[in-house]
Amino acid sequence: MNYRHAFHAGNHADVLKHVVLLAICDALAVKPAPCFALDTHAGAGVYSLLDEQARRTGEADGGIGRLLDAPARTPAVIRYLDAVAACRAAHGEATYPGSPWLLAHALRAQDRIACCEIEPGAQAALRQSVGRDPRVAVHGRDGYEACRALLPPRQGGQAFARGLVLIDPPYEAQRAEFDTALSAMRDAMARWPQGIQALWYPIKQRRTLTPFLRAAGKLQTRSTLVVELLVRPDDSPLRMNGSGLLLLDPPWQLATTLAPALEELQQRLGEDRMGSTRLHWLREPV
Repeated sequence: MNYRHAFHAGNHADVLKHVVLLAICDALAVKPAPCFALDTHAGAGVYSLLDEQARRTGEADGGIGRLLDAPARTPAVIRYLDAVAACRAAHGEATYPGSPWLLAHALRAQDRIACCEIEPGAQAALRQSVGRDPRVAVHGRDGYEACRALLPPRQGGQAFARGLVLIDPPYEAQRAEFDTALSAMRDAMARWPQGIQALWYPIKQRRTLTPFLRAAGKLQTRSTLVVELLVRPDDSPLRMNGSGLLLLDPPWQLATTLAPALEELQQRLGEDRMGSTRLHWLREPV
């Protein structure tokens, strides 16, 4: 699998990832202290759904396209669609925001964001879309390495006690990517134990995720939450049937916020009523 952002912008996996991302940002913004966000595999920042890559797959039609057909019903989905509308107001009606743009949109003047992207074309687009924002630093470096180099976060004389690490790799290494990602999460936890961590992952056949989730459940967190959305049964290795996020030490009440949103996404994005969701604690908060 090679999950390059431009080919899949606005699909069902992006919808889930970005609904969750915005909910985490809003929880962080409740307290006045500044936050830091690290986006390890940032992509271009903003995408045109009219570009050749997006049109080749047409995946946005089954994601953001379906949600725009009718008003949202739950607060987290309403929040997400408001952010998409803000991106389109700024960049054009056929655009879709990536995670760097959403982080810059959701976080505040006192917060700081580091975005890593090593692919030259995507990196140039990222600098164009968010690099002029004084809160955002664009790094042309490996995102996993950044978990060691940029954490704990400090800019100038300011240290950041709160924030988020978002790991959203292309999964070019197939199952080996899970081992690499979990290793990076262990590094990040050791360097910045106060931070929230979110790892996005694709779902083709759920049984292949068992070793990954077993290993994730052994991480020494305060709490570990799995959030998944499938739009079709997870019985085919030939296509992505859904996706999930592994959340380490998520904000208090995040699961309560996400539960009704997941139900809405299942109803609106599931194909032939075959969608399903999962909201499961691998390690429950004490």
